[in-house]
Amino acid sequence: MNDFSYSRRQALGALSAGVAGISLPGCAPTLVGTPGAVAGDGAANALIESFGSNLLRLSPEGATSLALDAGANADLRFKLADRSQAGQDQLAGQLRADLARAEMVDTASLSHSTRTSIEVVKSAYRTALEGFAQPYGDVAVGGWRNTPYVVIQNVGAYLDVPRFLDTDHQVKTAPDAEAYLSRLDSYAVQLDGELGRMKDAAAKGLIPPAFLLDKAIKQMDQALGGARKGGALVESLVRRTRNAGIAGNWGPRADAIVRGRVAPALTRQLDELRAQRGRATMDAGLWARPGGDAFYAWALKASTTTSMTPEEIHQMGLRELAELHGQMDPILRKIGYTQGSVGDRMNALAKDPRYKFSEGDKGRAEIMAYIHQYLDRWRKLTPQAFRTLVPARLEVKRLPPEEEPGAPSAYGGAGSPDGTIPGKYWINLRTTDLHSKYSLPDLTAHEAIPGHVWQGDYANRLPLIRTLLAFNAFSEGWALYAEQLVDELGGYSDFEVGRLGFLQSLAFRACRLVVDTGLHAKRWSREQGVQFFVEQNGSNPLEVASEVDRYCSWAGQACGYKVGHSEILRQRSRARQALSGAYDLRDFNDTLVKGGNVPLDVLARNVDYYIASARR
Repeated sequence: MNDFSYSRRQALGALSAGVAGISLPGCAPTLVGTPGAVAGDGAANALIESFGSNLLRLSPEGATSLALDAGANADLRFKLADRSQAGQDQLAGQLRADLARAEMVDTASLSHSTRTSIEVVKSAYRTALEGFAQPYGDVAVGGWRNTPYVVIQNVGAYLDVPRFLDTDHQVKTAPDAEAYLSRLDSYAVQLDGELGRMKDAAAKGLIPPAFLLDKAIKQMDQALGGARKGGALVESLVRRTRNAGIAGNWGPRADAIVRGRVAPALTRQLDELRAQRGRATMDAGLWARPGGDAFYAWALKASTTTSMTPEEIHQMGLRELAELHGQMDPILRKIGYTQGSVGDRMNALAKDPRYKFSEGDKGRAEIMAYIHQYLDRWRKLTPQAFRTLVPARLEVKRLPPEEEPGAPSAYGGAGSPDGTIPGKYWINLRTTDLHSKYSLPDLTAHEAIPGHVWQGDYANRLPLIRTLLAFNAFSEGWALYAEQLVDELGGYSDFEVGRLGFLQSLAFRACRLVVDTGLHAKRWSREQGVQFFVEQNGSNPLEVASEVDRYCSWAGQACGYKVGHSEILRQRSRARQALSGAYDLRDFNDTLVKGGNVPLDVLARNVDYYIASARR
């Protein structure tokens, strides 16, 4: 995954964080509305464009990350989104207004592609509005990061903004530098906006688990220590203005904002986290929080775009895990691992020095080189699987060290539609033991090519609202399907242990179905969740400890992966059976990626359209 670098996937995180409004006074956005009934592609497409414009105006960070903060949106470059309750209310109000307009469209009169865009908007907005009806939390608008906790170890402006400013806010001119300073000032406003919602949730009895608070407190303390010295927020601007030859007293001005405004705002958030820690318990799941069962039911619906219950998802995970272990067993026996369960043998394989990277910086360099080796290899396979190819430009970057303890092993996504900002593949290198030589090729397929970066490049060619909206089950289901494509195209023909890594990855996602529902609906402890991964799937305990923590904060998100993957495979089997000799893998895959990021019911209709077209 599962995620924040302000690649395209992370630009969606801005929307997922419940962003709304504009944090500078006197600059309220002009939002577009189209009253009255709508019929025909022309009118519907104009309405679709207005939806994108409206949502973009409420996401200044997203506009920058997609290189869309120019022209009529140039003012957004100076702003950050409002993370206060007022911001939440403004976003929900805009969604209601635009949903009402979408529901007035006569979809029977539309072309397939235009009808799809209208259906995507209606699905995303209806689900998001159900989320806004919950008593607390951040709501993803057609995104993936739904969380009951406004600020925690992997959620919050204290993580998002410094990385965004350094990575995606370009500084090439003096106005760019002025915009950076304006956003630094707005950063403090964002932090206080979150603080109000943190306190409101706590007053309703919502206190995060103690072990998540411990991580968040440590990370925020580190961020505060840097801010009190000016730190990276100042250094980034100084370095880039110097490199670009932009004269000015940028350092002192930035330092005054960071020390005088940002550091005190971080202090206030840190004080609140510490106060909540005094009331916290070790209970991991939402079952232990007020209104938690209702929030989790909604979060599962948002994540999977289905109506599956926690029990149905739990049983699906157990069933698919057993099937995948049946495929792993003969490979393990073939390479000499014959004793014990599949999980036991995968644990033993993880200790095999042949598949480990060196420790420290030497190993980090080895990992980076290994990733690039497989990126080149996987890219060469894509013509066999797609009729339409995309550039999928990307950078491989290490996660900021202060974020690594609370982050997953990697995440990635496409860059801007115009190609000026490349896609990102962020890798967690807090220890080289997080990665193995048999698992990293598969991770690279998932996060980059033909996974998230690749799929996002197609989405960037669709109308703006389709670029902004994403559905967790499709996004992550696609990335798992991308892993499978690499295997099916012979990617591991000379590296059978690499195929074992791919199968373990799928089994890992089946485990997620079990553990996520176990934590939130079956009252599992954090330790039970970690133990299930290690014993059943031979997973790395260092990795799965952070994984389980992530499930506690992003409730339901982990369930979208395998649900989406299984549905894509079901649709592929249906198309193959229906078309027989007319079926072509490249055409099926083009249907998926060119159809854009969709809920699973819309995915089925896109496949219906492909089958009907191929029969003509």
